[in-house]
Amino acid sequence: MTRGKVSGIIANLVIVDVKDPVVQNEICMILHPEASLMAEVIKIGENKAYVQVFESTRGLKTGTEVEFSGKMLEVSLGPGILSRNYDGLQNDLDAMKGIFLRRGEYTSPLNDQKRWEFVPLQAKGTAVIAGDWLGEVTENRIAHKIMVPFTLEGEWMIESIAVEGKYTVNDTIATLGNKTGEKRDVTMVQKWPVKRPLKAFRHKPRPFRILETGIRAIDTLNPITEGGTGFIPGPFGCGKTVLQHAISRQAEADIVIVAACGERANEVVEIFKEFPELEDARTGAKLIERTTIIANTSNMPVAAREASVYTAMTLAEYYRNMGLKVLLLADSTSRWAQALREMSNRMEELPGPDAFPMDLPAIISNFYARAGYVELHNDATGSITFIGTVSPAGGNLKEPVTEATKKAARCFYALSQERADSKRYPAIDPVDSYSKYMEYEELQESLKETISDQWTGMVEHSRDMIIKGKEVMEQINILGDDGVPIEHHVLFWKSEVIDFIILQQDGFDEVDRMTPLKRQEYMLKKVLGIVDTEFRFAKFEEVAEYFRSIINVMKQMNYSEFHSDQFRDYETQLDSLINERNIV
Repeated sequence: MTRGKVSGIIANLVIVDVKDPVVQNEICMILHPEASLMAEVIKIGENKAYVQVFESTRGLKTGTEVEFSGKMLEVSLGPGILSRNYDGLQNDLDAMKGIFLRRGEYTSPLNDQKRWEFVPLQAKGTAVIAGDWLGEVTENRIAHKIMVPFTLEGEWMIESIAVEGKYTVNDTIATLGNKTGEKRDVTMVQKWPVKRPLKAFRHKPRPFRILETGIRAIDTLNPITEGGTGFIPGPFGCGKTVLQHAISRQAEADIVIVAACGERANEVVEIFKEFPELEDARTGAKLIERTTIIANTSNMPVAAREASVYTAMTLAEYYRNMGLKVLLLADSTSRWAQALREMSNRMEELPGPDAFPMDLPAIISNFYARAGYVELHNDATGSITFIGTVSPAGGNLKEPVTEATKKAARCFYALSQERADSKRYPAIDPVDSYSKYMEYEELQESLKETISDQWTGMVEHSRDMIIKGKEVMEQINILGDDGVPIEHHVLFWKSEVIDFIILQQDGFDEVDRMTPLKRQEYMLKKVLGIVDTEFRFAKFEEVAEYFRSIINVMKQMNYSEFHSDQFRDYETQLDSLINERNIV
């Protein structure tokens, strides 16, 4: 075991003198007089190792002994992860004592006393490789696969496998052997490094199937695909956290992992408080049953913030390799980037824009690249859809973290302060936001098959009308209502119909908060029918009053069960209104 001594301390950056070899990202324990502190090697130079400490270094002195473990930062994976609240090091927060986290206190992430009902999926004598499923246990309605450890190389033979029954996570459920005579006992627990994605799967061309979220501003205008990436930047108070809650509750996913990587304490508490109470819109159970939360508040050490995003991604990869659809949400990656900046500055590295590391775009891109759609050895498929949030200072979308994330993520959901102030929620700016997936022919073909042959054209037509409406609004603001022709007023209010009926959604209404794609198609056709209709007006004052009536009726349609009698009644009222001023 390599040992060393502390020779320098700069807040959470500790410099250790070593004589024997150490490895990048290796974990070490600093033998602080009060408690052993976990740290990670982030830089190596000659006989010195620079380590970032995951806890407060208060009271640490030079000369303190350091022990290197020979292992990288890793997480424990197995049954019992769902419904848990972890910190960035996968300590079970619910198992910790007291109100405040105590330095040097580490807890087991899994319950080693609980017995799980194990069902074997393989038989004795079967040849297996790393990642193959040996059996499964049921956890909160999820079929949790027990896999061949990913540390094993080559082909192995199952020499014995446990019969169906109840076992703890540490019980041996299979014994494997290879051609060299080596044997390995397998339990339900695996250890995976968090910063090195495992390669025990084949990347599969993404099927370009929309990940349905039930949020019209996303699914209709800027869809994200299963296994895709996106991010939500915006000023404070524009609804980033609320939007993520809505996505997690409604998105078409088997597993939800929320990484509160350095968010403010009150927002993290809100997650702990609300998620156990939220009803899963798809299963009717509690959302927390298929959710895991990784929490780090802004007052925790910066190193712990950085670890949290990698821990969350590794948990997502674990479930993806079970053939499940995983939704990973990170709030906010700005805090992660700030942690990188602090450690980079302490190591006196050459700074980039706004003092962030020069390689910030590469770090963010490498992390986003771990999401995706994969094909497993048994031809099953799994996916990680990753959506992060960015909290740019002052709402400046040109700052380095936003710009670097733009290069990595394929969907850009910019939240607008103006829309938030006018209570137009979700406050996703329809002009600045985009989905690069809409440019792919594969997605366009998928949309034709799953929704409509005209869907792509309808979406583009809607976007054009929104842009034209914004231009007309600017003209009206400059020239006044009577300074532009009636046709301009009509154009503006047609764009407002799209905004109020398609883009805006009431998260407190049982019906309107989640809109299936078929209903989105139906309502978009209705709205575009109005957009393409010619109306007659004698003066511009009539325009606003008329279109407000249309918007009010269509809002009631959004609040009514699809194709219900109430829905049909409002649809009849709408048709009557359109016929009043329709130029046939």
